[in-house]
Amino acid sequence: MTGRICLAASGGGHIRQLLDLRDVWRDHDVFFVTEPTALGDSIAAEYPTHFVDHFAWGQARLGRWRTMIASAFGNIRKAARIIRRERPRIIVTTGAGSMAPLLLLGRLTGARIILIDSFARFHSPSLFARLAGWLADVRIAQSAASAAKWPGALMFDPFVRLTTPRPAKDKLLFATVGATLAFPRLVDWVEQAHKEGLTPPHVIVQVGDGGRAPKGLESHEGLPFSRIGAIQDQADIVICHGGTGSIITALQRGCHVIVIPREFERGEHYDNHQSEIAEAFQNHGLLQVARDYPAFVAALAAIPARTPHLASTNPQALADWLRGYIREHDQ
Repeated sequence: MTGRICLAASGGGHIRQLLDLRDVWRDHDVFFVTEPTALGDSIAAEYPTHFVDHFAWGQARLGRWRTMIASAFGNIRKAARIIRRERPRIIVTTGAGSMAPLLLLGRLTGARIILIDSFARFHSPSLFARLAGWLADVRIAQSAASAAKWPGALMFDPFVRLTTPRPAKDKLLFATVGATLAFPRLVDWVEQAHKEGLTPPHVIVQVGDGGRAPKGLESHEGLPFSRIGAIQDQADIVICHGGTGSIITALQRGCHVIVIPREFERGEHYDNHQSEIAEAFQNHGLLQVARDYPAFVAALAAIPARTPHLASTNPQALADWLRGYIREHDQ
């Protein structure tokens, strides 16, 4: 294989989906483009990696026009340097907004683009997919409902329930706000529940960059992805935001999961897609969702009577298709 392959994704669940496809690209000449998160740093320790600034269309909805515009122009300059230096033949991306300049410039220089829409979009394609889809040679949705609303898209649904026994667990609660944004409401609720004696004695909280450290609890702004996995191997309970990466990582390890979705109305995210994600998993009976503190307390109280179920994503069908596409076009 002679051409370089660019693996491009923003932080959190987006970049984790590309890591799940490791068997596709491990033997190729690859480089990553992602955002500067703890997971991004872990990737950079193993593979050539370029960082771009976090950028999302929804920043404007929260009144962050200046930040959005500055990040957009900064990423155009960075994308130009990356494309000029690396000259990728194929770009595989799972979005989102921060990857837009890279896709545009990659398209202009002849790269083939495979756009895989987020696993988080169960009912319809993401805004990024709708806006950037025209740049892609191949569009891939990960649910039938989303594919039906995205003309020309292929569909590969990776969701699977696991039948493996639940591993032994410690009396440990792990709370994580994800890789990109702080989430004070989640941290406040965990701190309050601990004060009220509603949590296990041992609590670890990942609070995000600049997040407040809860009193009396072990806390970290960020943690390497490997460390998060090791903690969840032990944790009986995981409290997380509504990001697919955080949810799937906990479900893979058989944790009791309570999701507190970020809400646009509270200024916590750019839209309410985390509620859509959380509801979809809840409808499968895999987790509980808490939108206010009483519901959070009730979810904690319900855990002893619940049986946790293991679930994961299996991208084998998508991986097989990607291998064939790369074999055909990376020449």
